[in-house]
Amino acid sequence: MRAAHTDRERTIDVLKAAYAEGRLSAAEYGERFEVANSAQTYGQLAQLVADLPAGPGLAPPVAPMPVPATFMPPPVRPAPNNGMAVASLVLGLLCVPSMGFFGLPAVITGHVARNQIRRTKEGGDGMATAGLVLGYLSVAGWAMMFLFGMLMVASHG
Repeated sequence: MRAAHTDRERTIDVLKAAYAEGRLSAAEYGERFEVANSAQTYGQLAQLVADLPAGPGLAPPVAPMPVPATFMPPPVRPAPNNGMAVASLVLGLLCVPSMGFFGLPAVITGHVARNQIRRTKEGGDGMATAGLVLGYLSVAGWAMMFLFGMLMVASHG
C-alpha cells in the first residue's frame, strides 16, 4: 500500500528517537533518513525501523466509522417570522411615500407583533421594532404639522 507524507514523517520521528537514544550512528541515521523521504510504500518504511524497538505504527489508516443517521441531531430551523411584524415593517416603510398615512397602523401592528413574539417565541422582533420606529416618526411628524398649523391659525387670528 502506498505511503503518505505523514507516514514518512512518523518513520523519521522513530529514526530521530533511535538516534537520540544512541541506537543509530549519525551515518546510519542519515542513510535511513534519505530512504524514508523517498519511500513509496508501507513495506519500505517498515524495513527502515524493523530492527528498532519502537516501530512507527505503519498499519494502514482506518477510516472512521460513519455515524448512523439515527444519531444525527435534527437540523436547527429558525423560528418563523411573525406576520404582524412583517405587516408593521411594510406599513412603516409605506409611511415614507404616503406622507405618513400608514404611521398609526404601523404602530398598532408593531405593538401587537411584539406582544405575540414574546408569547410565542416567533422571529421578527427586529421587523416589529423597525415598523414601530417608522410609525412613531410618522405620527410625530403629523403631530408637529398639526401643532404648527394651530400656531399659524392662532397667530393670524
